[in-house]
Amino acid sequence: MAELALIDDIRAASRLMVRELGFMDATVAAFDYPPSAVHTILEIGIRGPMTSAELGDFLRLEKSSVSRLVRKLIHCGELRETPDARDARSKLLSLTAKGRRTLEALHAFGRQQVRAALAALTEAEQRTVREGMMLYARALRQSRGESESESVA
Repeated sequence: MAELALIDDIRAASRLMVRELGFMDATVAAFDYPPSAVHTILEIGIRGPMTSAELGDFLRLEKSSVSRLVRKLIHCGELRETPDARDARSKLLSLTAKGRRTLEALHAFGRQQVRAALAALTEAEQRTVREGMMLYARALRQSRGESESESVA
């Protein structure tokens, strides 16, 4: 069992990362979108078309929140809905041309943010950060009972 000081240090570091990455701000990455919208664009861009239900499961959002979020991103021209060839009752969400441009800008912003932080570390420390974060993310997922086959992205 992990000691209390270790647990509290990890919790403090997690809160600091959330703040430093800008997730406490009303909008993220210099876009007028909340964090859930930014994650939606990133995940659909990385994983490809998906249904609203799949998106909600992946982002751990309730159906009503996903519905509002998707409507907003469609209205803003970031997403489009198309019929799902596998299930006529479902629609697939995918990025529009504008959404793909937003995705590239989000990647550029995030990569620069990480690049700047890593510049203060040695190569060995950088590898330690990557390995530690991947292990911790996987452990968080496992503690919820999720499959290890879901990749940490």
